[in-house]
Amino acid sequence: MTHAIAIAGASGRMGQMLVEAVRAAQDCHLAAALDRLDSPAIGQDAGAFGGQVTGVRIASDMQAGLSQSKFLIDFTRPEGTMAHLAACRRLGVAMVIGTTGFSEAQKADIAEAAQDIPIMLAPNMSVGVNVTLKLLELAAKALTTGYDIEIIEAHHRHKVDAPSGTALKMGEVIAQAQGRQLADCAVYTREGITGERDPSSIGFATIRGGDIVGDHTVLFAGTGERIEISHKSSSRATYAQGSLRAVRFLAGKQHGMFDMFDVLGLR
Repeated sequence: MTHAIAIAGASGRMGQMLVEAVRAAQDCHLAAALDRLDSPAIGQDAGAFGGQVTGVRIASDMQAGLSQSKFLIDFTRPEGTMAHLAACRRLGVAMVIGTTGFSEAQKADIAEAAQDIPIMLAPNMSVGVNVTLKLLELAAKALTTGYDIEIIEAHHRHKVDAPSGTALKMGEVIAQAQGRQLADCAVYTREGITGERDPSSIGFATIRGGDIVGDHTVLFAGTGERIEISHKSSSRATYAQGSLRAVRFLAGKQHGMFDMFDVLGLR
């Protein structure tokens, strides 16, 4: 079976990585490359930025692009993804969503759309990151008392949301493993006279600079010891390969909401 895939944000760095990955996969076919109407890449070959010739030109016509596709891989921004979601739902196209920064209302809309189409939503498609999340779940269950939890993340200067979706997912996994809700214990800023650290809190620290692809460390700091669980990305290629695994997982499914734990069998 060959999977016909459309890529949103095809001219961006992640989009270009996805173009290369789809082209290299024997069971995948680049059916469409999509971008904003005002993108200077419109009309260019989808592989031009990577020195390839794909025969597929970057276009803004979502309807036309999706009519030739069975899957849309979307690593754009929330407002763009929500517009793409409506089109995919209307046309019966499955979605792999790596966009981060959704509001709770937008997440609810995505879950509602999953009643009609299959959707794989994850803040990070990396296999390694998702194995790290499983390790964090295990650690959090064992370290329920006596350990302060801090999440430190670093990304490139162009990232527009903070903390990263991956960092937030780490916090959610840890909180849920300890029977809590992240919204009740997260601390995102510290400044001035803050008082002693609340031992039940989960702290976040954000770094932005240069071309850092993505670094995440979770610190469990106890008395006399600390445990650090880290994942560092040096290339976006791992996100692209994880996205293709998600496409293969969704193939044949009629509807439903899934994440990378489902894809990797980590439930």
